[in-house]
Amino acid sequence: MAAPFKSAPPHKLRYDTRILLYALATGFPGLLVALILLWRGSHDPKTDWTVGLLIVGCWLGFAFALRERVIRPLQTLANILAALREDDFSIRARGADPNDTLGEVVLEVNALGETLKEQRLGALEATALLRKVMAEIDVSVFTFDSGQRLRLVNRAGERLLGHPGEELLGRTAAELGLSDCLEGEPTRTIQKVFPGGVAGATRWGLSRSSFREGGLPHQLLVLSDLSRALREEELQAWQRLVRVLGHELNNSLAPIKSVAGSLESLLVRQPRAADWETDMRQGLRLIASRSEALSRFMEAYARLARLPRPKRKPMDVAEWIRRVVTLETRLPIRLEAGPNLIIRADGDQLDQLLINLVRNAVDASLETSGGVNVSWSKDNSHLLVRVDDEGHGLSNTANLFVPFFTTKPGGSGIGLVLSRQIAEGHGGLLTLENRKEGPGCEARLLLPL
Repeated sequence: MAAPFKSAPPHKLRYDTRILLYALATGFPGLLVALILLWRGSHDPKTDWTVGLLIVGCWLGFAFALRERVIRPLQTLANILAALREDDFSIRARGADPNDTLGEVVLEVNALGETLKEQRLGALEATALLRKVMAEIDVSVFTFDSGQRLRLVNRAGERLLGHPGEELLGRTAAELGLSDCLEGEPTRTIQKVFPGGVAGATRWGLSRSSFREGGLPHQLLVLSDLSRALREEELQAWQRLVRVLGHELNNSLAPIKSVAGSLESLLVRQPRAADWETDMRQGLRLIASRSEALSRFMEAYARLARLPRPKRKPMDVAEWIRRVVTLETRLPIRLEAGPNLIIRADGDQLDQLLINLVRNAVDASLETSGGVNVSWSKDNSHLLVRVDDEGHGLSNTANLFVPFFTTKPGGSGIGLVLSRQIAEGHGGLLTLENRKEGPGCEARLLLPL
């Protein structure tokens, strides 16, 4: 880094004075010789003094002219640089010759001013856009300095705290009721009631990050209302639930109602038919069958709703996959061993997940006399488990994870839904898609290591 500029000592001559002295000193020897030769070669004192004064006058005139030619451009450049330092980018130096050394310097300073002008204009436009976005977005934004004092708040933050920004700036996070938001996990969901919050809005998405301004650490806090989105998701979930339940209940209750009406007419008929007892038994068996199917349906739905949180314990990946693969006896499964990995997971839930995937793969491969391949590998910070089959593939991938949607005769339609819930409960991801290198389907399970 360059050393700081030091002011000249008081006794040192100014730059322009030194230039003038250098100019005078440069011409002084020639002037002295000219005057000596002049006085020695002439005997007219008046002529000597006249010529001598003319020579001295020319010498001084050229010296001061040289001083002006050097000092004025530097003063102009100093004025331009001072204007740039004061954010005034409108001043330019005129008459610069690009073929002249000093002209090149002037042109470069002018170009610097133009560049700074464009950058300043871009910065002003970006700042105006940022302020507009900050004012219009529906999330609350706060910045706090190292002393946890509020330094910036947008319009949504003002509404959330119930006060204008002028009353909020400079107050500490504790005074604003936000001190707990500056501690703990930087990204999480919290339950909190704010003075200006919408009624019923108690769940908030919190995101916190750090930045530096003026060399000092600051914190950026963003709060977004999750209640509305959660209510909309909840409404859609209820609508899907009612639609599925209504469809299944109608499918079961309609034949029950029809059979019950037929049995009632059979009993009130006089005289009764000779085989009325047989018809009665068949009708009752049908009612019992449909009632049992309806009961299994409700149990399956309750099973989805009662999935507990995973109880995580250290689990050996190789042992887990080999154990599940040996449970399938209908078809020999090819196992491609991967690296030795240990994950923290709920073994019972992951057993159920992998059993569902392997069973589906075997069901699909049995239809085409194909095979099933199971493998695992490390994908960055995740465990990747693949289950590939050589079946017909997927004809409809949009409804794979819709509860009770199934393409298999006698299928319940909850296996994949339950498997995805288990994967997401472990912070992972389950996807199914058709294989690109051949027929069949590929199930990919990603779990964090």
